[in-house]
Amino acid sequence: MPAYHFSLMDPDTKLVGNMALLSLRSQFKGPAHHKTKDTDIVDEAIYYFKANVFFKNYEIKIEADRTLIYTTLYVSECLKKLQKCNSRSQGEKEMYRLGIRNFPIPGEAGFPLNAIYAKPANKQECEVMRAYLQQLMQETGLWLCEKVFDPQNDKHSKWWTCFVKRQFMNKSLSGPGQ
Repeated sequence: MPAYHFSLMDPDTKLVGNMALLSLRSQFKGPAHHKTKDTDIVDEAIYYFKANVFFKNYEIKIEADRTLIYTTLYVSECLKKLQKCNSRSQGEKEMYRLGIRNFPIPGEAGFPLNAIYAKPANKQECEVMRAYLQQLMQETGLWLCEKVFDPQNDKHSKWWTCFVKRQFMNKSLSGPGQ
């Protein structure tokens, strides 16, 4: 069975490096265009996460797949934090902290996927990519809290946290032991 790929890329999507800056249904400020359609990259990454996380290899077909890879790896990071949270409000605070922290971008030391991501061409593209990834992370954390926490008992779902130990493509956005 093949891995799932992003299916909604517009032909006029802007690229930074070799990563697509896709539209988001976002409530956070950033360079992503605000999307009005029902589904965006965050929805697809969360929806296909449970299937894609089992893949050790992932064939990149379009530039949007790099955005999907990053978002999938970020979902894994979020789940590591959310399994330690006792309530949705605590989870949302943790996702906010995780979304605004300092993080490496492609081309910088510490970025785990430098082999498949191109370094931004100049300082302006670096700033756009960092802002886009931060907006993507904040939106992903917020949507994931809605999925992971049961509104009736405010506990996290074991059907999500059971994927904490899985590593998509044998990679992690955080260092070993974090």
